[in-house]
Amino acid sequence: MAKPLLKIQRYFRRKPVRFFTLILLYLTAGSLVFLHAGFVGDGGPGGRGGRDAIVASETGGHTASSDSRGLGIMRVFKEAHRSGRGYAPMWKKKTSMSTEGKDGDYSHNWNRALKARNAKDIDDGRAKYIGCYVDDTHKRALKGVSFLDYKKMTAFRCQDNCAERGYMYAGLEFGAECYCGHKIQAANASESECNMECKGEKSNMCGGANRLSIYRLELSHESARRYGSAIFKGCFHRPDNVTLALPFSVSIQNMSVDKCVDTCTEKEKSLAVLAGDRCHCGFPTPFFSLHEPEDEGMCLHRCLGEEFESCGNDEYFVVYQTQVQDNRCMDRHFLPTRANQLVALASFPGAGNTWARHLIELATGFYTGSYYFDGSLYNKGFKGERDHWRSGRTICIKTHESGKKEIETFDSGILMIRNPYKALMAEFNRKYGGHIGFASQAHWKGKEWPEFVKNYAPWWASHTLDWLHYGKKVHVVHFEVLKRDLFAQLKRMVQFLGLRVSEERLLCVEGQKDGNFKRSGLRKLEYDPYTPEMRADINELIRAVDAALRKRNMPGVPGEYMPR
Repeated sequence: MAKPLLKIQRYFRRKPVRFFTLILLYLTAGSLVFLHAGFVGDGGPGGRGGRDAIVASETGGHTASSDSRGLGIMRVFKEAHRSGRGYAPMWKKKTSMSTEGKDGDYSHNWNRALKARNAKDIDDGRAKYIGCYVDDTHKRALKGVSFLDYKKMTAFRCQDNCAERGYMYAGLEFGAECYCGHKIQAANASESECNMECKGEKSNMCGGANRLSIYRLELSHESARRYGSAIFKGCFHRPDNVTLALPFSVSIQNMSVDKCVDTCTEKEKSLAVLAGDRCHCGFPTPFFSLHEPEDEGMCLHRCLGEEFESCGNDEYFVVYQTQVQDNRCMDRHFLPTRANQLVALASFPGAGNTWARHLIELATGFYTGSYYFDGSLYNKGFKGERDHWRSGRTICIKTHESGKKEIETFDSGILMIRNPYKALMAEFNRKYGGHIGFASQAHWKGKEWPEFVKNYAPWWASHTLDWLHYGKKVHVVHFEVLKRDLFAQLKRMVQFLGLRVSEERLLCVEGQKDGNFKRSGLRKLEYDPYTPEMRADINELIRAVDAALRKRNMPGVPGEYMPR
């Protein structure tokens, strides 16, 4: 036995290269086996896991099938059949309880089994559970977009995706299917029939076989009410000169919202306006600004082509915004001549600086600059991001800096202030999730959040106080007020920058106010991340900022900032 081993030893002593070659071959073979096992383990439904892309489609009737070769089921949004598209606003619902079992609106038909559910399950701050409903593959209860995920579906994920698209209801079926809609067109089912656990959350039920667990979404106030590809803008009184305000008009037989929206989209107009059997198309103008909405009940007039929709009448128009881009405010350039003064757009991080830049660029037609450089912002169209902040080619310069030396560098500044409770959470999400992402639960519940609040909350106050003290000429803008009254506030900002105000550009901005960096309005924490100690400290900081503003004869912080 010893002789063969001795021969092998002598062989490798003479040939060390062969020894290392054998080792390399062995390791290569092991790696291939490991990779093969990994691919096999990823097979089956949803096998690509987190790397699967959600492919959005709102063109009607497009679906995606499973790949039978083990590549997994692609999660795909699809628009329901066009005949089922629901554009009508909420005030169109008149179906009584006696219509149960027919094709009607069951949105308010609450399931009796709710009494047995835990209060936390019914209302968690994001959505309210309203019951188990019948679903039919040929006649869907919720006729908006839908998507599937046979591996990671949760109730929250479904709610979040439906809310992001402006739908009022989210329903889950078969433990893995999510459906969105503006009204429920099906009857109640027994709560025991919604008995399938969510694929990504075993502790919660996600419908059953042809049964939907439906939630009514608590959309944020500013969330758009979407109906298919259009956004409901409201009910408005007939303008004095319809021809001047809405230059294109056509009479349509069996009028429906769908038909008018399609007509105006083809005409490349951003507004679809319904007035009985007439469809008007145009853009927001001073003649029809959409600034004075009427009570929606004034537009209650059933469409001839769709019983669940309202088409307005001769005096009160129903208005929708199409997917056509209003290009009147899209042209942007660098300043034609070097600016004599440096104007800051100053804010604490998370206070809406990027959003304000988007609004200012559209309203003025000039690029904004930055004290820093962010490649993701440059790639999204903020071309002034690459310029040196002293170049003088941009209308104003983003900065989060504070302190006497930094502030006195600027000749004037627009100071953005946001509720610190909101600003701190927004910046924490950006820091750990990117511009439109979210921090993970591990970050919120770990040591990162308390440490972040400890360091950043005092900065929120000191930043504002420094700018009020050292700023040569400061125009204060509160984030919340800008959202509520965008036209008037943005007009004042443009005037502060020394530019002529174009009302048509401002009206154009209102239709494209969100920009590319808006987070979903629904994704909220399931608990309050602020401890009583944190709140006590932040409330003191709010009082200090409020006092400093009033000392300079400015309005104090908005009421929602102040401790209750």
